[in-house]
Amino acid sequence: MKSLDVLMPVEGMGLIGDLIGARLPLHRLWLEPNPDLWLAEWGPRIRAIAAAGHVRADEAYMRRFPSLEIISSFGVGYDHIDAKAAARLGIIVTNTPGVLDDEVADTALGLMLMAVRQLPQAERYLRAGNWPNGAYPLTPSLRGRTVGIVGLGRIGKAIATRVSAFGLDVVYHGRNPQAGVGYRYYPSLVEMAKASDILIIVAPGGPSTRHIVNAEVLEALGPDGVLVNIARGSLVDEKALIEALRTGKILAAGLDVYDNEPNVPAELIALPNAVLLPHVGSASVKTRQAMAECVAENILAWADDKPPLTPVPETPWQGRWGKGG
Repeated sequence: MKSLDVLMPVEGMGLIGDLIGARLPLHRLWLEPNPDLWLAEWGPRIRAIAAAGHVRADEAYMRRFPSLEIISSFGVGYDHIDAKAAARLGIIVTNTPGVLDDEVADTALGLMLMAVRQLPQAERYLRAGNWPNGAYPLTPSLRGRTVGIVGLGRIGKAIATRVSAFGLDVVYHGRNPQAGVGYRYYPSLVEMAKASDILIIVAPGGPSTRHIVNAEVLEALGPDGVLVNIARGSLVDEKALIEALRTGKILAAGLDVYDNEPNVPAELIALPNAVLLPHVGSASVKTRQAMAECVAENILAWADDKPPLTPVPETPWQGRWGKGG
């Protein structure tokens, strides 16, 4: 194993640091009294970054590390890293796909059920001591609904499998139709929203998908429609969503992600027809441990002169990086 200096810019799961630090020199930037001074001295020596939190790694950030070879990111989404710039600079970017698919898909189904059947509201009704005064009001039903999935990747397919098992129809929207997929494809998100009763967002974040769910899409979803977002908060126009929920343009929403985390708009929190979770889609002990191991294993493989386990499409492994072999 070659000895390469690894930087953890922000504190993440302790397991990541434990696994990497046991075999490689690991630097924990958040413990430095003067991070900028430390980076000025140590930046040129850093060859790997374990991005355990959402570090905004744009091209200017990456250029602070002229010897940087790999960024191993915690999570399946990596819109906080400019992967195209990394490719230009000869830097491999990795993420943690696969290990969290089922957990996030389970969360999406939980949000769907809670939003449609008003389960959190019913629990609050009981806890407030209201049940002796009368039964909780009847709720909408999941039966007979069509679920439109925005982004039919690994997690989207895991959601579709679960939704189908509930006896619901599935349709999907993405950049292109997928071969070998039996669900109906809609090239237009607005048209799919019109044909759907529930919209589940699983697409990646980034400039190209920012606010793709806007007032027009919510209007198309309609007054019986339910929005579920377990992808990135940036995909939804939050102001338009708040207005749609407040005025009854849609029935309900189940959200695990927000545009400015961890800050959730007070107007959204106040809405009784919004089910809100604090970004816990993959937050089980088992899944987060597997994600942490994936972050560490990508860097350790690199240090062993082995291919990275999970490079992102923008920075594919092509033999020894930069040498074409």
